Amino acid sequence: MTRSIEFGAGEYYHIYNRGTEKRDIFMRRNDYRRFLALLYLANQNEATELKLQGRTLEEITEPRKGAQLVEIVAYCLMPNHFHLLIHEIADGGISKFMQKLTTGYTMYFNKQNERSGSLFQGKFKATHIDDDRYLQYLISYIHLNPIKLIEPKWKEAGIADKARAERYLETYVLSSYLDYLGKERPERMILTREALPEYFSSGADFKTFVTEWLTYEPE
Repeated sequence: MTRSIEFGAGEYYHIYNRGTEKRDIFMRRNDYRRFLALLYLANQNEATELKLQGRTLEEITEPRKGAQLVEIVAYCLMPNHFHLLIHEIADGGISKFMQKLTTGYTMYFNKQNERSGSLFQGKFKATHIDDDRYLQYLISYIHLNPIKLIEPKWKEAGIADKARAERYLETYVLSSYLDYLGKERPERMILTREALPEYFSSGADFKTFVTEWLTYEPE
């Protein structure tokens, strides 16, 4: 299938995909940890070798040897899908990065679960972010995805308990939300936060920027 979108250096893109037949792509904690490590290690123009550089972010003791292919500015991992917000910095960077990321993770997942074949639902999906307001919206949308795990219908029915939702986001370690709040952790190495416009000046400002969408009601 031919992709209708063309990637260009200097542009932002929302990249996402889910498991084939909507299956879970993360079955256990180590699956998430491997994918997070690949977000860092696959983002270089050198070959990715997990055995030499560590299997988790905590085990990576040396920086990448190659130049970055893309700038990752936000991400969220969910049981059966993932979201990435990526800034293209060189022609072909997104395609190379995603090929390394999804191939590497599929090989790992299939070996762990004694299976073969495709893990993801076809080619990864991509949306070009062509204006500032849409970029701001997607930063919030990606980081609010975990709320569906505790309130599946919150977007349609409204949020039942905003304070509970905010507390849940601060316990969800599988997105870049905590990194923008200022928490020091290995996952920060995945991000190039300075690639985003200066929408927020502090962790508290970022929290307000994202969570105000919890009470947004379409006109």
